[in-house]
Amino acid sequence: MIIDFKIEYRTKGDEVIGVVVKDYDIAPIFLNSYNDATWSGSFEFNGFNADTKLEYSYAVFENGVCTRIESGIMPHSLWLGKNSDAKLYVCDTWRDLPEFAYLFSSAFSGDKSFTPLKGGVIGESNTVFRALVPHVGNGKRVALCGRESILGEWKAPVVMKEIAPFVWEASVCAEYAARYEFKFVIIDEHGVIVEWECGENRSFYVTDLSDDEIFYLPEMEPFFESLNKKIAGTAIPVFSLRGEGSFGVGDFGDLKDFVAWAAHTNQRGVQILPINDTTISNTWTDSYPYNSISIYAFHPMYIDIRQLGTLRNKTLAADFETQRRRLNASPFVDYEGVNNTKMAYVKALFKQNGKRVLASKDFKQFFNENSHWLLPYAAFSYLRDKNGTPDFNFWGEYAIYNKEAIEKLCSPDSEAYSEVSLYYYIQYNLHIQLLAVSKFARSKNVILKGDIPIGISRCSVEAWIEPHYFNMNGQAGAPPDAFSANGQNWGFPTYNWEVMAEDNYAWWRKRFGKMSEYFTAYRIDHILGFFRIWEIPTHSVHGLLGQFVPAKGMTTDEIAGFGLEFRPQFMTTPFINDDILNDIFGAKVDYVKDTFLMPLANGRWELRPEFDTQRKVESWCWHNGCNDDIKEGVYSLISNVLFVPDRNDTNLYHPRICAQNDYIFKQLTSAEQSAFNALYDYYYYHRHSSYWYEQAMKKLPMLTQCTPMLACGEDLGMVPECVPWVMEQLQILSLEIERMPKAPYQEFGNTYCYPLRSVCSISTHDMSTLRGWWEENPEVTDHYYRTMLNHGGATPQIASGEICEEVVSRHLYSPSLLAILSFQDWLSIDENIRFSDVEAERINIPAVARHHWRYRMHLTIEQLMANEGFNNKLRSLIESSGR
Repeated sequence: MIIDFKIEYRTKGDEVIGVVVKDYDIAPIFLNSYNDATWSGSFEFNGFNADTKLEYSYAVFENGVCTRIESGIMPHSLWLGKNSDAKLYVCDTWRDLPEFAYLFSSAFSGDKSFTPLKGGVIGESNTVFRALVPHVGNGKRVALCGRESILGEWKAPVVMKEIAPFVWEASVCAEYAARYEFKFVIIDEHGVIVEWECGENRSFYVTDLSDDEIFYLPEMEPFFESLNKKIAGTAIPVFSLRGEGSFGVGDFGDLKDFVAWAAHTNQRGVQILPINDTTISNTWTDSYPYNSISIYAFHPMYIDIRQLGTLRNKTLAADFETQRRRLNASPFVDYEGVNNTKMAYVKALFKQNGKRVLASKDFKQFFNENSHWLLPYAAFSYLRDKNGTPDFNFWGEYAIYNKEAIEKLCSPDSEAYSEVSLYYYIQYNLHIQLLAVSKFARSKNVILKGDIPIGISRCSVEAWIEPHYFNMNGQAGAPPDAFSANGQNWGFPTYNWEVMAEDNYAWWRKRFGKMSEYFTAYRIDHILGFFRIWEIPTHSVHGLLGQFVPAKGMTTDEIAGFGLEFRPQFMTTPFINDDILNDIFGAKVDYVKDTFLMPLANGRWELRPEFDTQRKVESWCWHNGCNDDIKEGVYSLISNVLFVPDRNDTNLYHPRICAQNDYIFKQLTSAEQSAFNALYDYYYYHRHSSYWYEQAMKKLPMLTQCTPMLACGEDLGMVPECVPWVMEQLQILSLEIERMPKAPYQEFGNTYCYPLRSVCSISTHDMSTLRGWWEENPEVTDHYYRTMLNHGGATPQIASGEICEEVVSRHLYSPSLLAILSFQDWLSIDENIRFSDVEAERINIPAVARHHWRYRMHLTIEQLMANEGFNNKLRSLIESSGR
């Protein structure tokens, strides 16, 4: 059989187009072109039968090296049929992603079952129609219907066959030199047309074909209005859920009930925060959900004890029930109380039922499929508790991970097995419980959206067993933004992307693959980190002395080229004089001078060597009980520089972030300030655009397309201009927040101008709620009230239910594909149900390094489900907005 491939693709220079065939030992098939735009070539394929399917992709080659390949969610497919003497003319289009790729994700098409077709659709026909169509619903099929008799005369559709997931084909015997007009349709199980595709009629023209020649039309993407639904949903942390039977914290059983409530109110999305284990110190500081010790293991506190069986020891069971009621009555999550009590309960159940569970067939299957992470995680947890520290550097013989030694420690013959296997038992039960939630959500047509943190703890399983993937000498964070004037220092190690690229990002692909077992959509936390990460030196506490990695530092000649003479002593070491000290410390200035500084000439000062980094100051203040105001003041002295040396090359420099707000900037002349501003704008907003685009495109195409989940990015903060390019190209949903507009000239975002491929929300877990924001800054609120809501008169000091409903409606009526509002903001529309304490509803304050994450619903899910007045209001708002 001869296959003639043809594709339109504009190349440049020495680039050529090739066809890469999957699953066969066939070298790339290079095509020819007369104009560097239309590429074609023939290939003879032998040794096939009627059930042979050929899958292939197009690629760009330069000097024999592949420089780009189609990155779509599915390869091209051909069923070769029975006629070995046939010649196939295959006309293709370059396929990266379908125009509405989100409809092909598991969030919209579900995990549709697909039975491979035996044989193709060619038969005795000579023309093959091909269409890419999302899941049309159980019992429904795609067909085509046209003007001519062979296409049903607009009445009798030609039924198509699904030859691969979402790929439909049909063939007809067309007459030569004839023009045909048609449309794609959806038919029910009886063959009745239930929907026509949108848009004008399609047409094609048949050229001369001999008897053994078959023409494949280019793949088409019909759009059906019924498949394109905008969605409303709720964002809430699992720990915040409250049920009548909860144990003082939300669990996976509560999550299933919450999904039921969402479905009950016509919502189709539930978004949660990360649920990975964060147990480091066994104190409330572990409540921070983004500092995980494992990218796979779930936090033990999310286990639903109700699903583990009943304790036979009635006295002990009664005692636990008393403690459960006490903890569940708390308005906040008592992190330490909950975890200590629940773990004691789980240990008692494990002692009673553990051997039976671990001997079960289902557990053994789970163990075999997950042992690659389960063993090191269980060993890590055991060694952390045994040594009293999560810092594996202090674990003696286990300080450096050794696979064989850990397998021995975790074996049933080990003395530690009874303690190690406890974590097998916990993770297995968490797995089956979350899997049940996932299956339930899918059955209710509700998207379950997870959260992938950008970082890991430096005291984590992954840092222990795979240290080559990380840079342990840096700290990941974020530059200053609306959340924190000094930037954020998360403390995570940064990624060694060069090493990760060597195995095609297997670490990330496995991580995403595990998430797809449970979730149909996910939020990429701080997606900007895949372009560049804000890396802070380990000697710093604040984020001001960081630099983007990777980034191109500036030479002194480049700096001078902007009209700014580079003076290293003045510009890269803290500038401290009497005026600055008096302004910061006031009456305490003499104490600061005597303790932390040494005098120089002309009223200048420098830091003593024992206090020349923020970490040194932090340590001294910790041991000597220093006042926080003084500590923060000294921190600010240390960061009062104009340039930061490059982390790898001391001959290169980066302008210090937000230096214009600091004292040293005021020491510059007016001309120097103008020069620095121009340099600063160029460096942060233009210099790296193409470079950071290339960095992201090395990683994100593979990662966002390695699973069927819907990809959503958290793209807030200091956003380079290349970020929208990548997110648009890869169809990653952006995050739109009205009070954090993307356009620098806007005070508030225009909800009615949000892009379709976006998630809109009123607030996030890092912000105050709608009601909290309303009361923060009366001037800002007044401007919003008058210019965005278009109201006159006095601005209310408190956001009434009516005002909140108006803001909620603005978001529901936005073009955004997903409107995911926080639970607190949904409640705000009803003054009879919302919580009286506005401040208590806030989840996190990013400017507080050690914030206690403990927000809980003030009413139970059962009470929520029973409140039909509120539920009817939600249903009405959602339905009227077309969601």
